[in-house]
Amino acid sequence: MDDRMFRNAMGKFATGVTVLTTEVDGKVHGMTANAFMSVSLNPKLVLISIGENAKMHDKVRQSKKYAVSFLNGNQEEVSRQFAGQLQEEREANFESFNGMPVIRDSLGVLTCNVVAEHQAGDHTLFIGEVSDINLKEDEPLVFYQGKYRELTS
Repeated sequence: MDDRMFRNAMGKFATGVTVLTTEVDGKVHGMTANAFMSVSLNPKLVLISIGENAKMHDKVRQSKKYAVSFLNGNQEEVSRQFAGQLQEEREANFESFNGMPVIRDSLGVLTCNVVAEHQAGDHTLFIGEVSDINLKEDEPLVFYQGKYRELTS
């Protein structure tokens, strides 16, 4: 199997879209990611996977904390912004939650303290213990087969 076949296979798994954020030396850093999952209910643990070459990798390692913003169905442009897919610079629309920068109007946000790191190929898995959660009612932004999608009833 080649890399393209593997990517195509992974694209068959529909995911929500998140923006991961952290703060280092008073500067906010963020990236779009769909490599996010819950790990444990007790304690409340989640996992994010960040490529070793991503700028965000060293920022999370340094800060030892991160926030996850679950994007709503109207935030495709926010996803593209933090994925580096927009031509022009945009000002990020952050708000503070539990002392962490999060994306304003997200479907949900949670803040985490890193409790473990695991090397996995060319990525690091950062396991975070959830310190706080805030949820809103809305539809999620969904990603499937390399495209943004909407849920249909």
